[in-house]
Amino acid sequence: MTDINILPPDSGPHDAAETAEIRQAIELLFFAYRDFTSDPDVILSRSGYGRAHHRILHFVGAYPGINVAQLLAILRITKQSLGRVLKQLLKQGFVEQRPGKHDRRQRLLFLTGKGREFEARLSSPQHERVRRAFAAAGPDAVSGYLQVLEHLINESERKIILDAIKRG
Repeated sequence: MTDINILPPDSGPHDAAETAEIRQAIELLFFAYRDFTSDPDVILSRSGYGRAHHRILHFVGAYPGINVAQLLAILRITKQSLGRVLKQLLKQGFVEQRPGKHDRRQRLLFLTGKGREFEARLSSPQHERVRRAFAAAGPDAVSGYLQVLEHLINESERKIILDAIKRG
């Protein structure tokens, strides 16, 4: 039987302390994400929605006028998956689509008043959780944390994403 190497290709020597620290960081990231999403998950489940709905509401709210192709690129989901969830949000009056100014075939997406209110209810506990964490960690930790997150984004997309976030 062939041995399967489950370890990543060696990128150089790693000492035990560094490996343990990285493992701890990964594990903390899992737990932080679990808890970060827990508050909106409760609100979503009561409404019959899921995280895909939340992500769409977040990005349509953050980038009013975003088109479907751009949303697909951000979420990295199939057109069919986006279509199913977006159809619900449109039908329920959370999102509206308008034709593009230059290309009337384009579908530009905007939150309605109802959509902005719902998105705020979903994101408010997350904002508060991050605010408390930043306050507890201090300004130097915040800057370092943001740098770490930036460098977790694939290098090939990092500049595009950071520029979009700064513009948004």
